[in-house]
Amino acid sequence: MAKDFFKIPKKERPVTLWVHPEGRVLGSIFIREQSLHHIGEETPVELLNQIKPFLVIHRDDLNEYRFYNKSSIVRLEIENPAENNAEEDSIECELYMMDGSLISGSIRGAFPPDRTRLYDHLNKEGDQFIPLHQDDNRVLLMNKKYIIYAKAL
Repeated sequence: MAKDFFKIPKKERPVTLWVHPEGRVLGSIFIREQSLHHIGEETPVELLNQIKPFLVIHRDDLNEYRFYNKSSIVRLEIENPAENNAEEDSIECELYMMDGSLISGSIRGAFPPDRTRLYDHLNKEGDQFIPLHQDDNRVLLMNKKYIIYAKAL
């Protein structure tokens, strides 16, 4: 009972990862029930953009826990993310990835007036992953290191 006092409450969220060179990985990540940065639960992009180099994945196929180096994660897909805010700004774009895939979607958020361009989001310091929202209610967390080029639509 005493050791539970030191546990950080987390929720398991199903995801699909695209890992270099392994390929597609089905599993779950662990999200804090309370974010360190705002009221409410931690977002997957907050988890991936932490300075820590490794991410814990509970593999579905092997029923085991693995620690993936975030630098090897090309993208992480989340199904049915939390509701989006209708007041968010949006930038429609296409990303051409090193694996040859061309992925389109939108980058959303409350953008400061001086940071409204796609260029600003791609060059935001400290963030290795950027969220790309899809029409089918998925969010792809894209590793900027694997983007060859991006263009606004």
